[in-house]
Amino acid sequence: MRIAVLGTGAVGGYFGAKLAAAGHEVVFIARGKHLIAMQRNGLRVQSPAGDLHLETPLFSGSPREAGIVDLVLFCVKSYDTTEAAAALAPMIGDNTLIVSLQNGIDNPEKIAALWGKKRTLAGVVYIGAQVTLPGVIVHSSGGRIIVGEVSQAGGPGDKACYALKRSLISSGIPCEISTAIEQVQWSKLLWNAPFCAISCLTRSTAKEIVDSEPLTQLALGCMIEVQAAARTRGVDLDTGLFDQTLDFSKGLGDFKPSMLQDLEAGKPLEYDALNGIVVKLLRQACQEAPINHTLFRLLSYLDSKLRQEELR
Repeated sequence: MRIAVLGTGAVGGYFGAKLAAAGHEVVFIARGKHLIAMQRNGLRVQSPAGDLHLETPLFSGSPREAGIVDLVLFCVKSYDTTEAAAALAPMIGDNTLIVSLQNGIDNPEKIAALWGKKRTLAGVVYIGAQVTLPGVIVHSSGGRIIVGEVSQAGGPGDKACYALKRSLISSGIPCEISTAIEQVQWSKLLWNAPFCAISCLTRSTAKEIVDSEPLTQLALGCMIEVQAAARTRGVDLDTGLFDQTLDFSKGLGDFKPSMLQDLEAGKPLEYDALNGIVVKLLRQACQEAPINHTLFRLLSYLDSKLRQEELR
């Protein structure tokens, strides 16, 4: 397959590197110091499963330079989704498939609004990885993808889904197909909404949060609001998932959630896609989300400071 990775951060870089190492033609689209480093020295992935060093793929800042591809791994931050989706045009052919590997629940819908449900898949990623230096990704754990159609009616169909699954699995990437992908997305948000926000605001790792009674109670309160927001979309999150989410976090050790990684790197924060969506959906249903609203406001303040620093 000819594949483009749009947004070569930790997620896109890791999966793109695995696909390239398996023989697929992969174009990595990035920007800034990370792009410059990859153009000079290639992309390095350090992983317990084996290190990779890719020097020959095309590393570019332009979708136009990539040309038409069979598959787009759409890995940009949620706040860039609409703009980045519009920039896909030079890469889209008659049979191009777009897979959103992003946090949040509504990014695939935004992509499908521009390019259609017949070529758009939602993906949920479970991975511990970080860009530690420009051009260098450290993979610590996980690396599984669950994919599903944005809409069961009029999606890309089983043939495209299973072809994608085969390509990923043959490249050493565990992959499952879900017929209830929205349920999977919300189940991940049950972790992302509390743990990304709390870690960012308190500078805590996942383990430090679950080891703290006050932070654990705050996380549980946030989960209750996520559960309520999911119900407004017809998704039922069983309360038993709360304990599973906490147990999962205990096993992560000193892992830093993606929002804390972004804060430490001086990058904008994805708070709107993780906490803002909960506030928005519950407000539309005439319900309150006091914990997520507070997290949203605090993160909004931090984000504004980061964006001001970027402009200096």
